[in-house]
Amino acid sequence: MTAMQPKDAAPPRAARLQEILAGAFSPTRLDITDDSAKHAGHAGAAGGAGETHFSIAIVSDRFTRRSRVERSRMVHEALAGEFASGLHALSLHLRSPSE
Repeated sequence: MTAMQPKDAAPPRAARLQEILAGAFSPTRLDITDDSAKHAGHAGAAGGAGETHFSIAIVSDRFTRRSRVERSRMVHEALAGEFASGLHALSLHLRSPSE
């Protein structure tokens, strides 16, 4: 038997990240992995609640002719609301289609 999520509960963070990043970058590739379990006990791990640490790979035309720092800033800006609500760390792999 699976637990049902309350009707008004927020979707899991990974689903929200998927929606935000797909909308912001129209990627040809978007992979999101929740790495929170690897960081249990870490100060940013939110008391073991999970959904705090993610690896994200994006391939998008929006990254063409942008430096690594610019790409990272773009993603962090898109996810500002998630950082404000408990997202702690990202491992980013950001590429343009020609890379």
